[in-house]
Order: sequence, then structure tokens, then C-alpha cells
Amino acid sequence: MKTSAANYKLFWESVMLKIEAIIRPEKLEDVQIRLKRIGYPGMMVTEMEGHGRQKGLHADWPDGMRVNFLPKTKVEIVVENKDKDKVLKAIVNGAHTGEPGDGKIFISEIKDAIRIRTGERGAKAISKKDNTPKPGRKSA
Repeated sequence: MKTSAANYKLFWESVMLKIEAIIRPEKLEDVQIRLKRIGYPGMMVTEMEGHGRQKGLHADWPDGMRVNFLPKTKVEIVVENKDKDKVLKAIVNGAHTGEPGDGKIFISEIKDAIRIRTGERGAKAISKKDNTPKPGRKSA
């Protein structure tokens, strides 16, 4: 089956992406503010520990164990590919200090999504616009 360049481009423009950003905990509020400004108030946040090149903090425990982790925050957000660049820019600008330990961003493809409440799938499930009728309102 031949795939034209136009079909290939259309496919990639409709793909959903999961953006996982590992950032400094103290930069979470800055990232949230910037994402909200561009219309992305929703996200998942996980507190975690880890380290990259900066090797973390060294703490010796009585049993001889050595801990080399720093507190980090993981921000996860699923977006349509067309919004990827502006979401990445908001995260990078909000999380940047210029110092080692600012974090990393990972991007992966999402094959499908389902909004449990409505059963909507794909891009409609992650859409910022809610088209479902509100309780007590008559739909047109």
C-alpha cells in the first residue's frame, strides 16, 4: 500500500503525544502558570526522587546504604501533536534555571485515549472543549 506524503503528514498531525517533564519541585508553579496561560490547565503531577548528571545528594545510612537522590516532580500532559511546540515551550520556560538538575522532557506517542465519563475517544477525549450536555440543560 502506497502512502502519499500528504497522508503521512495528516497522520502525524493527528497523533496524540504524552509529554512527561521531570522538573525541580520549586518550578512546578511556574510551569502550571505557563501551561494555564496557553489553555492547558489540566495535568498529572507526581512527586518523585531521582538524579541525572548532577549525581544527587549523598546521605549515609547506618546500615551502610548510600542514597543519591534529589526530590523531583514529574508533570504529565497529553496533547495533540499540533499543540506540542507551544506546550514544550511553556514547560521549558517555566522550569529553566540554567543550573544542572533543571530536568528532562520525554515525548511519546499515544495511540488512543478514552474519556470515561462520555466514552469519547482519540483527540476528542483530550480536547479542552467539553461538548457534552450539562445536567439539567437540554441539548440542541
